[in-house]
Amino acid sequence: MTATDRSIELIETAAQAAADKLAHDIIAYDVSDVLSITDAFLLASAPNDRQVKSIVDGIEERLSKELDAKPVRREGDREARWVLLDYVDIVVHVQHSEERVFYALERLWKDCPELDLPEDAEATRGKGAEHAEQTAQDTDLPAGDIR
Repeated sequence: MTATDRSIELIETAAQAAADKLAHDIIAYDVSDVLSITDAFLLASAPNDRQVKSIVDGIEERLSKELDAKPVRREGDREARWVLLDYVDIVVHVQHSEERVFYALERLWKDCPELDLPEDAEATRGKGAEHAEQTAQDTDLPAGDIR
């Protein structure tokens, strides 16, 4: 099984919205072969809570306006350290850079195929890595598989 066309459309639009709000290390995985609850995950990060909120709001607004998609669940708003948007077909994770390093979701899904993203989103890879490496050193956490 592979991600549906609708899932890919949602991922691409959400990734572009995240890139427009200056998210770091945007990556998407096709998890349809290993999970029955969703087709794809989008991961993005930001160096502070305010930017996490801005990215999440930008993704929600873009998906609502362009694709008439609304999340069925939104979690993590209060602290804005890790916000999850569940659109059923896709799940978006926007994490503070420190949470991204600590939880290293890329390690969990590294065997799943990566989905192609818009050029702007691809260009964000590695932008948060320097901050993540420094955070890992400061907190004695493993740096993870941040791209």
